[in-house]
Amino acid sequence: MTVYIDPPTWPGHGRMWSHLVSDVSYAELHAFAEALGVPRRAFERDHYDIPAHRYADAVSAGALEVSSREVVRLLHRAGLRRRKGAGPGAQPRSS
Repeated sequence: MTVYIDPPTWPGHGRMWSHLVSDVSYAELHAFAEALGVPRRAFERDHYDIPAHRYADAVSAGALEVSSREVVRLLHRAGLRRRKGAGPGAQPRSS
C-alpha cells in the first residue's frame, strides 16, 4: 500500500493542512486513513485533509512525502482526480 502526503501548507480553519492521496484507489486511501485514525469526514473529493500536527503520524505510518504539485500529478495519472464542483457522486475523469 502506497499513499502520498504533501507538506502542510494549505490554510483553513485556523490551521495548516496536508493532502493525503492514493495513486491506486480510493479504497486503498480509505483503508490507510482508517488505520491512521483519520475520520471519514476528512475526505474531500479525492483526498484526505490532514492537519499539520498529524503529518508526522502519516509519514510514520508509511505515507510518502511529495510536493503538492506531485499530489495532483499522481491523482491525474491514476484517473482519481475529482475537481471542485464535481459533486459527491461524480466519477473521476479518465486520463
